[in-house]
Amino acid sequence: MGIVKGIIAPHPPIIVPEVGGSRREKAQQTVQAMEEAADIIKQADPELIIITTPHGAVFRDALAVSVLSPLAGNLAAFGAKEVNFHYSNDIQVAEEIIRRSNQKGIPAVALGTGLAREYRISLKLDHGVTVPLYFIQKAGVTCPILPISMGFLSFEELYQFGAVIKEVTEMMNRRVVFLASGDLSHRLTKDAPAGYHPKGKEYDALLIDLLVKKQVEDILKIDPALVETAGECGLRSFIMMLGSFDGYDFEFRLLSYEGPFGVGYLVGEINPGEPSPDRMIVKKIFQERQGRIEERRKQESPPVALARRALEAYVTEGKIIEPPKELSDFFLKRAGIFVSIKKHGQLRGCIGTVEPTQENLALEIIHNALSAGTRDPRFNPVSPDELNELTYSVDMLYPPEPISGIDELDPQKYGVIVRSGTKSGLLLPMLEGIDTPREQVEIARQKAGIRPGESVKLSRFEVVRYY
Repeated sequence: MGIVKGIIAPHPPIIVPEVGGSRREKAQQTVQAMEEAADIIKQADPELIIITTPHGAVFRDALAVSVLSPLAGNLAAFGAKEVNFHYSNDIQVAEEIIRRSNQKGIPAVALGTGLAREYRISLKLDHGVTVPLYFIQKAGVTCPILPISMGFLSFEELYQFGAVIKEVTEMMNRRVVFLASGDLSHRLTKDAPAGYHPKGKEYDALLIDLLVKKQVEDILKIDPALVETAGECGLRSFIMMLGSFDGYDFEFRLLSYEGPFGVGYLVGEINPGEPSPDRMIVKKIFQERQGRIEERRKQESPPVALARRALEAYVTEGKIIEPPKELSDFFLKRAGIFVSIKKHGQLRGCIGTVEPTQENLALEIIHNALSAGTRDPRFNPVSPDELNELTYSVDMLYPPEPISGIDELDPQKYGVIVRSGTKSGLLLPMLEGIDTPREQVEIARQKAGIRPGESVKLSRFEVVRYY
């Protein structure tokens, strides 16, 4: 059967009467739409409900698929411990999704007792799952559920993961409702949880318009800066659900939208239609991505070409390449070098040196390319299967100079080094989403583990960035 219905649902605990009491009346449109969505799910008669949530165990580089059964949770954190949930899981489907996803190069992990113990993760159902479940349970739907926590992968990878879910549920002949849990902007009003920003309303209006018009490719291309500024929590969840309809036409029906507490609550229904070649977006993603990378490779600078060749040789052959025998004057220089690696637009590794540690620039680039690809503690080492999907940049650093305060910084021109005692943190310039010196210094402090209020010394530096 596969995916027979898609539901977009918000998850504000305040719409549960045991939590919100009379305050839920301000979100009456949402309450009524959630009750309607629950009835729609009941009429669909699913054998399984897959629920994607932004509030479970969220990893930077992987999606977490629950393999725990039975599943349990409550709303005790919101003052309603009497509201309990007990559901079974479909472990067979969960394990096959994980297997196929990793096979296709989309990292997915099994969230069970072992992983929970290792990372000290709670296995209770989070409110991204339990709030929609409240209405589903009230409607009398008792089939198994499969919670999946979003990850900070690229939008394209999340969409492809949704397509994997489609393949698995069709292959295993499960009748499935896919519920994408998530709120829209948290910045719609002056008293909103994340404060007001005019981009919040702009984001919400854009997303709803694109859903109504079924412009999925444009949803995948929404400006990340707009998404970040809007302060939303649902887009990644929605994209995974949209991926589960890849290759099919569909109709989106808006059940309700409102923002009574400064947060956008969207409830919507997606009904799959007939197979449509125009809707095979996964295929387009591969073709467009490969075209972009090939074009970039044709134009890559000598420093980037050297960094790429160094990592490819090490990952595929375990070999550390030698610099070219005839080094140009450029490669005979000495300087600090940072090598940054991205996969599908997301950081995949970045390591470097502030000052030169090798006898020439070529060796510095080779050494730091290997470190960025295999020794960045934030990521697993790059695998051979990933090499064709990576893009690189190389920053050559000028010597840092001390400054007296953040008024001497410009994130588009200068990088910053923050020091306190033996702790130091560095942030390169010209990074997406970092617009002010204050943001720049704060992130560098966090990287160094320097607590708020600790006095620091600042230095700035310029770079030449090669692509």
